[in-house]
Amino acid sequence: MKTIDELLTEGVAGKRVFVRADLNVPLDGGTITDDGRIRAVLPTVKALADAGAKVVVASHLGRPKGAPDPAFSLAPAAARMGELLGTGVAFATDTVGDSARSTVAGLADGQVAVIENLRFNAGETAKDDAERGAFADRLAELADVYVGDGFGAVHRRHASVFDLPARLPHAVGHLIATEVGVLKKLTEDVKRPYVVALGGSKVSDKLAVIDQLLGKADRLLIGGGMVFTFLKAKGYEVGASLLQEDQIPVVQEYIERAEKNGVELVLPVDVVTSTEFPDLKTKAPGHPHTVAADAIPADQLGLDIGPETRKLYASKLADAATVFWNGPMGVFEHPDYAEGTRALAQALLDSPAFTVVGGGDSAAAVRLLGFDENAFGHISTGGGASLEYLEGKALPGLAALED
Repeated sequence: MKTIDELLTEGVAGKRVFVRADLNVPLDGGTITDDGRIRAVLPTVKALADAGAKVVVASHLGRPKGAPDPAFSLAPAAARMGELLGTGVAFATDTVGDSARSTVAGLADGQVAVIENLRFNAGETAKDDAERGAFADRLAELADVYVGDGFGAVHRRHASVFDLPARLPHAVGHLIATEVGVLKKLTEDVKRPYVVALGGSKVSDKLAVIDQLLGKADRLLIGGGMVFTFLKAKGYEVGASLLQEDQIPVVQEYIERAEKNGVELVLPVDVVTSTEFPDLKTKAPGHPHTVAADAIPADQLGLDIGPETRKLYASKLADAATVFWNGPMGVFEHPDYAEGTRALAQALLDSPAFTVVGGGDSAAAVRLLGFDENAFGHISTGGGASLEYLEGKALPGLAALED
């Protein structure tokens, strides 16, 4: 892969550089609640602008249906990027139409523009190669050079991620280069003990990565909603907790394989429960109870790991040399059920290990719970992309950036 440093050495002054970023930030109405992904691409955008490029930033946001939808506009992200850069950022109100063409044409050297949500055009996510390619052709008209820096999207075979690099000279941005370098530390010559903490709601989302880790990790810590399928597979009653019954046979096989491979699979010994899911909007007090993991009452649902499990998991991280964490331990958005996730994050900070927070809700939890992001070894911007890399899958967006 050509790096952005090599691109800058060759010179980009006066050139239109298309930066495929990941500005898929969470919004509350028009207010950005977490600008981490915008900040992550700034080093690339600033380096190009400082070198005199005309920088055209593009991204998706959310899942619009291939047509304009004001609820998913990138306008707030463009405004926030301008604030962070300390300079004006132009905004095009379409992707490849009159506004995009005139906005890009109006850029002076060193200026930055953001075009509207790529997914407002059905060609971005089309399954049909020709339709996707036609959209990539129109995007290519806006630029002279392509820089891929949207790590959160590299596992997608989308027009701006996969097809567009084939149409322009291309390079990899600072963010993707950093992300790939970190993930190699989790897959090649890993420093041990290697501990992986997995949470999140559905075990089905993590099956492929667990399958790979059973041959690579030394220890797996399981939490979040997915843990109840593991507990059920062990023969425990899980009450009204989230459960994927169709995955129980697979999980049972994984439990047996972990034992056979000498991988320590650690499950909660206690759980924080309630009779109802908490109100995440009002944050009204819940009704938390702590019960043994093998004694969840029939009318209760598990919402967090319990205090004894927090201590247990901290002890399992204390001697680690490498840690990867993906997925919260509970409903961290509500204060009554955030302590498991908070304790795990603190245990990562207390560990001497190289720690990687695997994007998505884990990264959001770190920020929401007030931790210093810089205290972790690395916080990924792409949860799904990180997992697929660890699964050993070929990622289309990375393949497209190969020379």
